[in-house]
This record gives sequence, C-alpha cells and structure tokens, in this order.
Amino acid sequence: MRLLFGQAYFLRFDAKLWEAMQPYPPLGTLYAASVAREAGHDVTLFDAMLADSEDEWAAALDRDRPDLAIIYEDNFNYLSKMCLLRMRQAGYTMIDMARDRGVPVVVAGSDASDHSQAYLERGADYVLLGEGEETLSELLAALETDSVAQTRTIVGLAYARRDDRGRLAGWESNGRRPDIKDLDRLPFPAWDLVDVARYRTIWKERHGRFSMNMVTTRGCPYHCNWCAKPIWGQRYNSRSPQNVVAEMAWLVERYQPDHIWFADDIMGLRPGWLESFAAELDAAGVRLPFKCLSRADLLLRGDTIDALARAGCEIVWIGAESGSQQVLDAMEKGTRVDQIVEATRRIHAAGFRIGFFLQFGYPGETLDDVMATLALVRACRPDDIGMSVSYPLPGTPFYERVRDQLGLKRHWVDSADLEMLYHGPFSSAFYRQLHVVLHKEFRSRRSRARLSRLVRGRARPHREDWRRFAAMVYQAATLPLARRRLTRLARTPERALPALPPGMDREAAATPTPQT
Repeated sequence: MRLLFGQAYFLRFDAKLWEAMQPYPPLGTLYAASVAREAGHDVTLFDAMLADSEDEWAAALDRDRPDLAIIYEDNFNYLSKMCLLRMRQAGYTMIDMARDRGVPVVVAGSDASDHSQAYLERGADYVLLGEGEETLSELLAALETDSVAQTRTIVGLAYARRDDRGRLAGWESNGRRPDIKDLDRLPFPAWDLVDVARYRTIWKERHGRFSMNMVTTRGCPYHCNWCAKPIWGQRYNSRSPQNVVAEMAWLVERYQPDHIWFADDIMGLRPGWLESFAAELDAAGVRLPFKCLSRADLLLRGDTIDALARAGCEIVWIGAESGSQQVLDAMEKGTRVDQIVEATRRIHAAGFRIGFFLQFGYPGETLDDVMATLALVRACRPDDIGMSVSYPLPGTPFYERVRDQLGLKRHWVDSADLEMLYHGPFSSAFYRQLHVVLHKEFRSRRSRARLSRLVRGRARPHREDWRRFAAMVYQAATLPLARRRLTRLARTPERALPALPPGMDREAAATPTPQT
C-alpha cells in the first residue's frame, strides 16, 4: 500500500516555540513509518513541524496519491499530550483534506485516544488507541487483503460505521492492546524520510549546533495525579543500553549530530541502566552531549549522577513543580523539597546543569506556597526553568476533582496560553504575571552570574555578553513594577469561568466538537 504519514503539530502555530526555534521531527511518527515500511509498504512523510500550514498536507496528498493517510501524532512530544486547540483544529482540517480526495484516514495520538468518537465523527475511518505500532501493522495487513471483517476484531482499534452515503452511522471500539515490552525489536525511526539538512541548517544558524531526538523508554510508572497517560498508562518499558548506543552510533555515522535530546518521561529508571549506558558509550567510542528528564529522588539513588556525567549529560530536567511540600504531597508527586535541593547541589558539584519544571495553580495553593517556590528557585539557582499552571486532562484524578468547575474551554490554544481552566487559587492574569516575574528574576540572576565570572576572569567574553548586560539592566529596572502588579493581582478576586450553554451538561462539554 502507498502510505502517507503526517502529524498535526505545526511549530508555526505556536508563537512562543516558533520564536525559540528548537525543532525536532515527530519521533513517534517516524517509528510508526519505519514499522510500516518494514512490513513492505511504500511510505512517505509529511512533517508538519516546519510546515507553514495545512495546505502543505494537501499538496502532499496530491503529490503522493496515497491509498491511506495516517495522521500519527508524536507521542514523545509532551505538547501533543496536552492536545492544544490549534493543533486539534489542524488535525481536523487534515482529515477533511484527505476525505475530500477520497483517501481513507487513520488517526493516532493522545487526543484521538481520549476522544476517538470526535475524530471518527469528523471523518477519520480508524483511530489507534494508545500505543499504535502493532495495531497499525494488523490494520494495514487487513486493509491490504480487503478484509473489512478482520478490522472489526483488531485490538487497539476504534472504527467508524458509515452508511451508503459515507455518513457516520455509529462507531465501535475494540479496547486497548498490551504495550510492546521488547522495544529492542522495533526498527530505528525512519530518519531518511526527514529533511535532515533543513533541520541542521536551522539549528546551526540559531543555536550553533545540530540536535537530534531519541528515546530510551516508553511510559512512566509514577502516580502524579495531574499527569495524563493516554498512551502508556502507568507502565514503563525500556530499551537496552546496547540498543540505544547502537542507534546513537548509527545517527553519528549518518547524520553527525552535535547533541541529543532524550525525550523520555524518565530516563534511567531501572537500577543500573545509566551505569551500563555510560559503559557501553565508552566501549563504542560514542560521545555526544545530551539533555534528558529525571526525578529528584532518582538522581540521588546510587551512582546515578556520576553515571549521567560519564555518559555526557549536559543538562537534566526534573519536575520540581513546587517549593511547598504541601503542594507536592497534594499532587502525590512522591518527592520532597529537600531532595530537589540536594539533587541540584550534587549535579552542580558534578559539573553539569539542571533545569526545573515548575507548576503553579494546583488546588489549595496559597500565596505562601507560590513564594516558597520562588524562594526555591533563588536558593537552588537552577540553570534553566520552565513554568506552567495546573492543566486538567481526562483520565487523571486531578481532572475528576475539578471536572465540575470546567467551562467550555478544556485545552490551551498554544503553549503560551496559561489560562486557568478551572476555578484555581488565583486568576489567569495572576499566573501570567507570575510567569513574567519568575522569568525576570531568573534572567537577571543568570546575567549577573555570567558577568561576575567575566569580571573574575573565569569566563571568556562573547558578543552575546553585551546583550546579556543590557537585558540584565532592563530586567532589574522593570522587576519592581512587575512584582507590584503581581501583588495587586493576588488581591483580585478570581472571575468565574464562562457558564455552559443552557441544556449542555459537562460530560458533553468534555468531548471536543468536530467543527473548526
């Protein structure tokens, strides 16, 4: 069969991340394409990451004339899991474009797994529920032999029933299938389908080096009660260190990256994995700086930090979330504030960097909790930060807790939205201003530290240092006003969310409309 793979995450539609311009191809899509090609199908790729609009998808449909269009979201991109409204609209448009050309459509991803009916109503013929490679393989085999009856028994598949005019007459779901446990048997992602040269040019021009993405694991076994897991649930499966190093060596030989982003939810959870990984890298003579994600408690386990340093870790990100133990406990995070402090200290002592993901707005958060988080950042001096507000997604205990407070808007439009989607401790305006204050403080401190190293002769001057100095002066001058505005907003009562239309219950509102 002729298969056109694509995904609906357009970097162009997310202004904040378009400005940052750190693009990575859709790794989950590349895995699925590689599995389909291994089964003998003719595979092409539409990469929305660098596309200007959905019109480029239409052009790909006209050029490739596929037997099947597969909109397979990148399950390793956390923004795909957040189901941003602009990307959902793009996905719906892509379904329309395929159906207008008479091409059947398969959809896979977090949003489609959560809301399969909405995607089938929009026009998709099949939805892959959860992890999709094995379900897709069975579906392709059935379609290739024209065995429609066989598709009705494929585990992990939801499908539409249509009348003679092609209108939806109903839909069925065959439930989830078990996850793939032996990840080493999967082929490497189909990087040859990607315009790697274009990615390299962008990275080199904007950041001075070329970064590529990989994963060593799938899933996360922890129970943070706000974290949605529509693809792998609470399960965690890992590739062997040997298999990961073999892929790194293959990427180095073919594409010469300067850096790797390991996009795992948690890298190196299994005891001894990171130590073996470092040893395999040494044996293979592969050395690439990388960034990855972990947890404060895991970083303090055994030789984890030393192993990360030996393997070439440049920065490890952790979900610090809050400087308030009360908030961490309410989230069921399973970590302590003192572990965050100690992990940061040890990582800096080991000579590499740490980034904090921070989350504000969890139910019950007080102004004291907010200030405790700001104090944690000041005390620990992480090397980078990212901020979000609590985001209710289906399937989580947090979502069930606040479900009756939700209005019509259930998802952010893009990553810079930061709207409180339920009746949070403070208003959306407060948290948006908190984002301003947090980053002004952080950037000002980082610029001061850099200039201090220059004055003491511990760093070489760069052209960027003049820009840093100007930014530091600006941040320092505007920070007092930003703090005063935050204080005023903390005293402002939160406005109620827009009410649901008469006659619409909250269960109906939770299902996305297929209209754009």
